[in-house]
Amino acid sequence: MSEEELKAQVKKLNAQATQLKMDLHDLSEELPVNWENILELAARTYGAYKALADARARLSLKGTPTV
Repeated sequence: MSEEELKAQVKKLNAQATQLKMDLHDLSEELPVNWENILELAARTYGAYKALADARARLSLKGTPTV
């Protein structure tokens, strides 16, 4: 994957992770309504931030500062 492709991937993953973080925050404000969704949304948020961290690490290995 080229450096530019990695940068685009980091940008996309950052947007996805940020949206999931906001969704998790919104869910927490609505509690106890929809409490059943906590684990699923938390797992998706964790996965998104894990993917973002991995992509940033790959980008830094190429010598580019992360976004």
